[in-house]
Amino acid sequence: MDGTRRSDIKPGIRVSIVLKKDQRSGNLTEGIVQDILTNSANHPHGIKVRLESGDVGRVKEIVN
Repeated sequence: MDGTRRSDIKPGIRVSIVLKKDQRSGNLTEGIVQDILTNSANHPHGIKVRLESGDVGRVKEIVN
């Protein structure tokens, strides 16, 4: 599942995000969602979240 729909993302789930500094390289960071920062229902580049580690980025995939 990709991370473009806000309804798919809930605090406490494990996701892979791309950090701002990694947007060119595409490196993904995995972690647990703490906060959802995007207010709109959809976002073409992924919903922006804050992980429990404090990292902020856009969700590229939901890990189950």
